[in-house]
Amino acid sequence: MPLTEFELIMLDDGEVALQRSGTDETLVRITFSEEVLDYLDGKHIEVAKSMMDAGIQTAFELNEESAPMASDTDEKRNILH
Repeated sequence: MPLTEFELIMLDDGEVALQRSGTDETLVRITFSEEVLDYLDGKHIEVAKSMMDAGIQTAFELNEESAPMASDTDEKRNILH
């Protein structure tokens, strides 16, 4: 599977979005309320980055869990002595 690069962008409406590098297709958007923006005092980009990183990591872990595992008999057939 080819390595996909992602980038965080700030949309005109103030949302933080995730997209694949080189495309304009938005994959995920994060919107912070005014109350949260005030509380974060300009640090919402760092929070959004952490949220996206955690989400991507979780998606990869879930994908690995659902990948078929080799059975014991398959492993024995692949071992050459």
